[in-house]
Amino acid sequence: MLGRAGLLVFGLALYGLALRLMLDARVGVAPWEAFHLGVTRHLPLSLGTVSILTGGVIVAFTALFLRERVGPGTVLNVLLIGLFLDLLAPLVPDPPGLPARWLQFGLGVGLLGVATGTYVAAGLGAGPRDGLVLGLSRRTGWDVARVRGGIELLVLALGWLLGGLVGWGTLAFALASGPAMRAGLGLYGLGRAPRSPAPGGSVGGAAHGRD
Repeated sequence: MLGRAGLLVFGLALYGLALRLMLDARVGVAPWEAFHLGVTRHLPLSLGTVSILTGGVIVAFTALFLRERVGPGTVLNVLLIGLFLDLLAPLVPDPPGLPARWLQFGLGVGLLGVATGTYVAAGLGAGPRDGLVLGLSRRTGWDVARVRGGIELLVLALGWLLGGLVGWGTLAFALASGPAMRAGLGLYGLGRAPRSPAPGGSVGGAAHGRD
């Protein structure tokens, strides 16, 4: 358990670093952030409040309807990623030109995939949005890259309709995050999630099963 907890925290630290790399690249926010910003334009809520409420709704949906396990990793995902995002800020450079900014953005997307595979491999529960991807992949039998890409594009469209900040980086993230997540899971031998078991069968951790 101690080793799994260490792997979880290490993965979440990488996740925070990946988000910081993309944020400081300044080529566009991720689709979920665009959606959160769009919601704040229509409701008297802060960005952080919208993010927390959205995560809560997703966790409830995945637990009740997709039978995705909620574990300590789900809670720590919400609490620690933001902390690491701030703590690692001094280590991330401010790219001087557009090519360097896109290079840093691409590095962030790739690292995000590795970070996802790392903390999911700990087996202590996925974060709200990654859990949604894994749960839908398990239910439909579709590849995680396909599910992740579809969700990100849908959220991007909603964010744009709500007036959120959308840039070329937003679209690039929506298209690249799925393959990055699949590659990161593959590093730990985690492939496509199996279909939901028959009624009465065990569903705990099914989304994290190995091929």
